[in-house]
Amino acid sequence: MNKNRIPMIAGNWKMHLNAKEAGELALALKKGLDPDLRHEVLIAPTYTNLAAVREALSGSKIILSSQDVHWEEKGAFTGAVSPAQILDAGCTHAIIGHSERRKIFGESDEVVNKKMKAALAHNIVPVLCIGETLEEREAQQTYRVLETQLAGAFAGLKAGEVARVVIAYEPVWAIGTGKTATPEQAQDAHTFVRKQMEKLYGGDYAAGVRILYGGSVKADNIDTLMAKPDIDGALVGGESLKADKFLRVIHFQEVL
Repeated sequence: MNKNRIPMIAGNWKMHLNAKEAGELALALKKGLDPDLRHEVLIAPTYTNLAAVREALSGSKIILSSQDVHWEEKGAFTGAVSPAQILDAGCTHAIIGHSERRKIFGESDEVVNKKMKAALAHNIVPVLCIGETLEEREAQQTYRVLETQLAGAFAGLKAGEVARVVIAYEPVWAIGTGKTATPEQAQDAHTFVRKQMEKLYGGDYAAGVRILYGGSVKADNIDTLMAKPDIDGALVGGESLKADKFLRVIHFQEVL
């Protein structure tokens, strides 16, 4: 963790919880949050739970995010949610390009790029997900995959437009599997991502962009992960559904 970058701990609740459960969890996080906490906390409920979570978070600094966003303003796009609708629901951020969207729903780098542009045009902060599969890592293609995904996501975007973008490196083989990249593996990937961003937008941008780690982040490994200089936070899945566990992740203790 670099002291010059504000850490972010994000919880992706995926397709879990009903409105009552989501509101109760959000309220528990709100009550359990250290009032002096200096870093950012974000939660991304499913669309149907946004209203309940928004109400529960009233008066809190916790950021409300959507799990996705469509690139069109309106129209015949059944099942999609537009940037304006995301904002109307109280979201300021949107997760874009999660591996489950890429793998299960077939989202390409071109689609991710469209969503990035749409979010930024509406002042929605993208949390851009990138990461390699187990097969790609074993074939030593991790860096090629990350380079391709970053180039695709940021295509046509200028430095001034992407100042607030958050990047989340999530090795696909570590998401929901219980396997976690070692802190050293995660640091190596984050270093590479930062170097790629330097190539795209220069050293000042690269030094300031926040890169989160995601992939079976838990209360018992967050401290060692956050000790690495290029890991600026975490995108948490299952552990973010348990208030006590997620609060421990949020209140990490940097261990050297």
